[in-house]
Amino acid sequence: MPTSTFDRIFLIAALVATLLFCVHSAYAERVKDLADVEGVRSNHLIGYGLVVGLDGTGDQTTQAPFTIQSLESMLRQLGVTIPAGSNPQLKNVAAVAVHAELRPFAKVGQTIDVTVSSIGNAGSLRGGTLLMTPLKGADGQVYVLAQGNIVVGGLGISGKDGSRVSVNIPSVGRIPNGGSVEREVPNDFATGGDLLLNLHTPDFTTAARTAEAINASLKAPVARAVDAVTVAVKAPAEPNDRVEFLASLESIEVNPGDAPARVIVNSRTGTVVISNRVQVTPAAVAHGHLSVTVTERPRVSQPGAFSQGTTQVVPTSSIEINESTAHAFVFDAGIDLEDIVRAINQVGAAPGDLVAILEALREAGALRAELIVI
Repeated sequence: MPTSTFDRIFLIAALVATLLFCVHSAYAERVKDLADVEGVRSNHLIGYGLVVGLDGTGDQTTQAPFTIQSLESMLRQLGVTIPAGSNPQLKNVAAVAVHAELRPFAKVGQTIDVTVSSIGNAGSLRGGTLLMTPLKGADGQVYVLAQGNIVVGGLGISGKDGSRVSVNIPSVGRIPNGGSVEREVPNDFATGGDLLLNLHTPDFTTAARTAEAINASLKAPVARAVDAVTVAVKAPAEPNDRVEFLASLESIEVNPGDAPARVIVNSRTGTVVISNRVQVTPAAVAHGHLSVTVTERPRVSQPGAFSQGTTQVVPTSSIEINESTAHAFVFDAGIDLEDIVRAINQVGAAPGDLVAILEALREAGALRAELIVI
């Protein structure tokens, strides 16, 4: 079994290349997996509310005064009079932000899941209940009313000495089916005109092949590629016919274009992903490794007898520099993924060194791929 980092990188990169080759040569993809219909989209909603019923893990009102303000405002709306100058110290209430995603074509009366997140200093939302909270869209209109018991997947326990153990995030929870749709989002799907299919990944080849596959399947020139993202399809104006027409489009299979040649390097984790189209022009690379080791060994100095001195700790530093012999290797023209990884493995380059090698190849114009360092 391989043990070095780059042996693992080689296996991962080879596996990615194999999968990409298989995807390209073995089967096609459906239109519904390649594109979305323009206008058929979800909408984000957000609201502000209160969670009650917590077991002493709510907001500390001295540090989160907006929680008390919100509670007093809610009680006044319910007809409860708050004595002037009172400052209730509650530990079972938390101010929260509530957000959800309203799926397309959601109808009044249907339910959706909502997520509740503490915005104060509540330690946990476990066991809490969200009071009725309106969720608004970007236009300021209320589309969903959320309320219900919160399900928390985290756990937080603290001691009196300040120690704390936390598993996952107990200050965030969900309410399954906790949002009731009160307003529908208007869309122009049934208004007639062309259906616009937007590809998930912009690609001129895939757009052209999608239009060709639709025309071949329907045996009529109804589709055309507008640009690298959009394919316009002539569709019936009648809503029922329009739905049936789109259902027939979704199952049409398309051979997408090859993915662009890319090298993606995560410099923090050392993860490298190389696509199967990466190539280099003839280039010679010399790689060496320099390491510096600093060792600290504190030494205790004891004073002599009857000297009235004090014991001192004297730092002692040892610095060692190791420079390995530089290795050189040559890339021939048109080599593939396996040859690139094998050559880098042979010189024992570390992940950080790999980034430097790839960047040097790009600066020299020898790397025929897009290098993305994240």
